[in-house]
Amino acid sequence: MIAALLAPSPTLIAELAVGAFVAGFINSIAGGGGLITVPLLMATGLPTPLALGTNKGQAVFGAASSVYGFAARGEIDRPRALPAFVAAGVGGLFGAFLQSLLDKKTLEPLCLVLLVAALGTLFLPKRAPSPTEAEVPEVNQQLVPRPRAWIEEQNGFLLAGFACLLGTYDGFFGPGTGTLLAIGYERFFGDGVVRASGNAKVANFASNLTAFSLALFQGNVRFSIALPMAAASIVGSLVGARVAVKGGAVVVRYAIVAAVLALVAKIGHGLLVR
Repeated sequence: MIAALLAPSPTLIAELAVGAFVAGFINSIAGGGGLITVPLLMATGLPTPLALGTNKGQAVFGAASSVYGFAARGEIDRPRALPAFVAAGVGGLFGAFLQSLLDKKTLEPLCLVLLVAALGTLFLPKRAPSPTEAEVPEVNQQLVPRPRAWIEEQNGFLLAGFACLLGTYDGFFGPGTGTLLAIGYERFFGDGVVRASGNAKVANFASNLTAFSLALFQGNVRFSIALPMAAASIVGSLVGARVAVKGGAVVVRYAIVAAVLALVAKIGHGLLVR
């Protein structure tokens, strides 16, 4: 646990807090905040397990606040929340355990590959709200009849498997999980856009929580970095949620791609010159 108590410089904390603010801002508009925070932490020179664990330490607070926000608006299916939470939590713990089995020489280049692959989640097509959804205020969308997709006619094991699979990826690495969860709830479980996001947050919070718990147990969380980043990310999310600029999401996506590729290049160069 010694690594978790070491104090970084105030300059580093400020830089990472700014990055977390930006990540929270863009996450509330276009998703993909983890695509900023993970490479940013890796670029500081922190060992990869410590960078990933610290990222979970800051992400878990944002995930918790998101669940609260959606629950307060009635945009979470309570009967499905518990099995999804448990399954994603188990997956998150398993993924974090798998990550801990890899040595540093294997984990670092693998994370670079996963970062580039996760960029693709920003451009996955999402279903637009139906006319019925668009006409009803979001707070009342839970009252809108939803189509019964074929998977809804099956049983809870399908939901559990879906949540566990993406929870495992989230525990192992993370960026892009929220986007994939939301798309899955839309495409396979018949949720409306807002309801899908709310249900996705439940599973995402669970996998973050269990992965964070294991990282904490292993001493791979630096709270002196995670807590300021968490606070900045929450503020960024609140600001981003109130910003409505036409075409802004598209601009944000390309900005994320440019930023992540630059950070990936920096990290990759550092690996090559060692």
